[in-house]
Amino acid sequence: MAQSGRAQRSGRWGRWFKSSRPDQPTRSIDIVALKAAFFICVKNPIKNIVSNSGIPVFCSWSGGKDSSLALYRAIDAGALPRFLLTILHEEGKRSRSHGLSKDVLQAQASCLGIPLITRSATWSEYESAFIEALQELKQCGVKSGVFGDIDLEDHRLWEERVCRTAGIEASLPLWKSSRDRLLQEFFSLGFQAMIIASDAEKMGNGYLGKILDAELVEEFTRNGIDPSGEAGEYHTVVFDGPIFRKPVKLQKGKSVLRSGLWYLDVSVR
Repeated sequence: MAQSGRAQRSGRWGRWFKSSRPDQPTRSIDIVALKAAFFICVKNPIKNIVSNSGIPVFCSWSGGKDSSLALYRAIDAGALPRFLLTILHEEGKRSRSHGLSKDVLQAQASCLGIPLITRSATWSEYESAFIEALQELKQCGVKSGVFGDIDLEDHRLWEERVCRTAGIEASLPLWKSSRDRLLQEFFSLGFQAMIIASDAEKMGNGYLGKILDAELVEEFTRNGIDPSGEAGEYHTVVFDGPIFRKPVKLQKGKSVLRSGLWYLDVSVR
């Protein structure tokens, strides 16, 4: 059985600094948020994940398993996480990637001890809003962005282009890793994730609210579902793991069908 994230953290992670206030405004970036950011000293750095150990980074944050594992690997390689960045729907209430509420995203950030930065945008405005945010992050000292893509080439090219436009580097800690091994690593590290979105045609809504684990991954494989969900078969919300100071307490709500995906509404308890 995998250790809990906090049990592992005590043995391999360094100091934890006080997180930013949960009620801190997330629309703008200021020096207070920067000073409140989260620093970690780590051992056994992983090579070729970020250009230089000790550089300040932001994480493109979906709230799911891949961005969480990418952030873990970047920190383990010596990166200093300064901010999480999430793009919301134009009304500013939910994330564009996973449909998570801003309250849930903020709760994750609080439990991680890393300030959350958000922007609201339509799909047509997405890229310009993202680049604008990156330019402000650069002004706060950020040198690189951490992304959780595994092997989707179009995503990598986009991430490298927007980062280059903003004058920072793009880092993809999971790139070209085995999907199966990434899941094994995720579980062995003690991450905990719940399925909160699923493809209506491929999966229906029966998996919503289930905890992603090795047994469920085996079931996906038997049913012809990509276990990693890399093609959008499902999305998760991570609520605990080695980079969390404490678990995010979530409550399940209603499910709704939108644009071919079933979504489970989750809120903070």
